[in-house]
Amino acid sequence: MQKTEKIYEGKTKIVYATESPDYVIHYFKDETTCFNAAKRGVIEHKGFMNSHISAKIFEYLESKGIPTHHVRILNDREVLVKKAQMIPLEVIIRNVTAGSLCRIFRLPEGRRLPCPILEYCYKDDSMSDPIVNEYHIRALQFATDSDVEIIKNYAFKINVLLTEYFLTLHLDLIDFKVEFGKFKDRIILADEISPDTCRLWEVGTGEKFDKDRFRRDLGNIEEAYQEVLSRVSR
Repeated sequence: MQKTEKIYEGKTKIVYATESPDYVIHYFKDETTCFNAAKRGVIEHKGFMNSHISAKIFEYLESKGIPTHHVRILNDREVLVKKAQMIPLEVIIRNVTAGSLCRIFRLPEGRRLPCPILEYCYKDDSMSDPIVNEYHIRALQFATDSDVEIIKNYAFKINVLLTEYFLTLHLDLIDFKVEFGKFKDRIILADEISPDTCRLWEVGTGEKFDKDRFRRDLGNIEEAYQEVLSRVSR
């Protein structure tokens, strides 16, 4: 399937229309951002690595009963996906203290939580993606109650599946962000799952294989992403 016109360009991806109204093409860029795009940079070959990592993970989740937008990889950086009407929420699951959870609650990094924490953020860069709860979502009509219930159930199921999956790769899933959309009136997992959207630490050592290497100037960023790609490609 061929791309036609550019529909949208975001911080990490470009979305192209196709000859079919049901499908679009995601082009993964090498650019990376953090802190609401206050920090920007380029990770060489990131577009290739993240497109293939995300495809592998979506294929795995599909095999376990999670409906996704993924169709197939087209080339090194382009993936054919279903054209979902995106729900303007970032859905975050936290298993271990890290990132903003440590900053907000003054917690030490690396404390395993007694149960996963689910958070919602309203997806709007100009507002710094504020945290919202189900009352905000209902009152401001970001999603229906039934949609939120489906999203919540999928998020917790994805957490269980990915925690088990990454452990087989000797990686600990610390936290992750996912997004959902509607395709033909059905809620599906969309966007991407990659080291850009997950915190992944080496089991035993805690070595980081995710975007925190860019956030914290830890170096060896490309090598970390390449290692994740190598492991999911086994």
